[in-house]
Amino acid sequence: MAITMTPAAIKHVAGYIQKRGGGFGIRVGVRTSGCSGMAYVLEFVDQQESEDQVFEMDGGINVVIDPKSLAYLDGTELDFVKEGLNEGFAFNNPNVRSECGCGESFNV
Repeated sequence: MAITMTPAAIKHVAGYIQKRGGGFGIRVGVRTSGCSGMAYVLEFVDQQESEDQVFEMDGGINVVIDPKSLAYLDGTELDFVKEGLNEGFAFNNPNVRSECGCGESFNV
């Protein structure tokens, strides 16, 4: 099981970790939410929990995922995209079968 990040996502996360003065990495997870059933969750991590799976990216960025979320995120690529005035993370998740119209939630 694995998750990857594009160079743009790594650069963006590294910049935020530096601005906040450090940290272990970024947690990527899923929670029940939205009209399609699940939504992605991103948050900074200062230390990992014993059950966490850690993936080290280029630049020493750690991606931390809890075991329950890993089943839904396996094979996902995390990207950071800019489209006009909008920018944000994009999840290229091969497990997604459908997404809601607003793009906030998904179903596997």
